[in-house]
Amino acid sequence: MDMTNPTKKSKSGKNLFKSLSLKKVVPGVLALIAIFNSYFIVIEGHVGVVKRFGEAKHQENPGLHFKIPFIETVELIEVRTRKNAEKMASSTKEQMPVTIEVSVNWTVNKEAALDLFKRYGGLTQFEQRILDPRFRSATKDTIPQFEAEQLIQDRATAIQGIERRLTAEMEGFPVIVDNIQIENIVLPTKYINSIEIKQTEKNLAAAEEHKLERQRLEALRAVNTADAKAKGILKVAEAEAQSILLKGKAEAQAIEAKAKALKNNPLIVKLTEAQAWDGKLPSTMMGEGAMPIMDLRNKDGQ
Repeated sequence: MDMTNPTKKSKSGKNLFKSLSLKKVVPGVLALIAIFNSYFIVIEGHVGVVKRFGEAKHQENPGLHFKIPFIETVELIEVRTRKNAEKMASSTKEQMPVTIEVSVNWTVNKEAALDLFKRYGGLTQFEQRILDPRFRSATKDTIPQFEAEQLIQDRATAIQGIERRLTAEMEGFPVIVDNIQIENIVLPTKYINSIEIKQTEKNLAAAEEHKLERQRLEALRAVNTADAKAKGILKVAEAEAQSILLKGKAEAQAIEAKAKALKNNPLIVKLTEAQAWDGKLPSTMMGEGAMPIMDLRNKDGQ
């Protein structure tokens, strides 16, 4: 007679079922994990560095790619423009303390992303070890070359100086320095006040100079107007004088021609007199009274 405990048999059956279930489930789960671990996606603006047991092997462009599950891993490297900002203390050419905020835009050379990862371990390490120290050095070496007022009024020249220095120091690294900006310049309050006073004085001087220039132009305009009027009067006088001269010359020529005509033909005189006579004899020849008669006979009565 079998005296075995039925409860023990029931537990054994359950354990056997669980064991068989685990043997079926575990491989399926592992297979799913392997499938999901066999591909990767590189998003736009990045490249994927594929590592095999920690060693960088190759890089992939944006898109869907496959890798060996559990053996290969992927590190994304951004190849879009990045911005690093620094706030640092420096001094101007006249040894005035200044706090300056500068930023630099830079881009990883897409084809050299794998080399950058191999040499520096990624973007963060590259920024901390290579870019940021050189950026600070280029800025601090350039700012003391400018006086405070020049630094405020001509940031572009200071930016160009920093950019030239940083570009030279970053030569040979797999990145491109795109743009540098001076975001803010903080100078001592006393100096800022003096700059404002000086600028106010410049503005007043410029306004006064503008006023004087306007007065000069108005005076010049008045002189030009008077000169133009005088020239106009002179032109009129010259024209009148010329007219009188021509008229006199014409009259003289007419008189001369008339005299020549009279000289050459005496009858013209008589004709002129006849034309001018009104047909009356003169009533008085020697004033009032009787006309005197002159005796033209000689003593002999002849």
